[in-house]
Amino acid sequence: MSSLVVAIDGPSGSGKSSTSRGVAAKLGLRYLDTGAMFRAVTWWMLSHDVDLTDPDAIAARATEPDIESGTDPLAPTILVDGEDASTAIRSDEVNAAVSPVSAVPAVRSRLLELQRAIIGDGGIVVEGRDIGSVVAPDAAVKLYLSADPEARAVRRAAEAGGDVAATQESLLARDRIDSGRVTAPLTMADGAVHIDTTPYTLDEVISQVVALVEAVSGDGE
Repeated sequence: MSSLVVAIDGPSGSGKSSTSRGVAAKLGLRYLDTGAMFRAVTWWMLSHDVDLTDPDAIAARATEPDIESGTDPLAPTILVDGEDASTAIRSDEVNAAVSPVSAVPAVRSRLLELQRAIIGDGGIVVEGRDIGSVVAPDAAVKLYLSADPEARAVRRAAEAGGDVAATQESLLARDRIDSGRVTAPLTMADGAVHIDTTPYTLDEVISQVVALVEAVSGDGE
C-alpha cells in the first residue's frame, strides 16, 4: 500500500477525521487532515488582524504563513510558523471564520500545492471536502461520508461542547458556504463510495473503509 491514496470527503460531523485516522492507523498509512490546514491559515489571519470580510485582503497574505502538517495518524500535528497550533485552530473564533477563508481561491491554491507535496507518492489517507474531486482525483479509493444533521450535531457537540441545536445550525450554515463556493465546492467526487455513517459506530465505519481499501489493493484476498 506504499503508493495508495485514500481520499475521504464529507461535511463536518460526518466522522471523516476519526475514520481517516483509524483507517490510516490500521493499515499503516500516513494521514493528512486538510481541514486543519485551512484552520491554520484562518488562525494565522486572525492573529495578524487581517480583515476576514475582505477576500482580497486574505488573498494578499495567503502565502505568508508557514504551515507544517504532521502525518502520524496516532498523533497528528499542525505547526504555524513553527508554533504548535493544534488546540488554537479548534477555537470558536476559527470555527466561525474558516469557511469564508477557505473560499478564497488564493488560499485554496496555496494549500493545494502543499497538500499534493505531502501526498507525494502515496501511502496516505487524506480527508477534507475536495480531496477526491480536486486534490487527488486519481486516488485509488474515494469515499464520501455523510450523516443526518442531528447525528452530526450530536457528535460535534460531544467533541467540542455546546448546545446541540446551535451546533446543528452552525454546521448547516457551513454546509451552505462550503457547497456553494465557486472554487472546489464540497461535493461527492465521481467514482466515490458513499457511506451514511448515521446508523454505524466508528469502529463499524472504519471496518467498512478498511475492507474497501483492502479490496482495491488486493491485500484483503
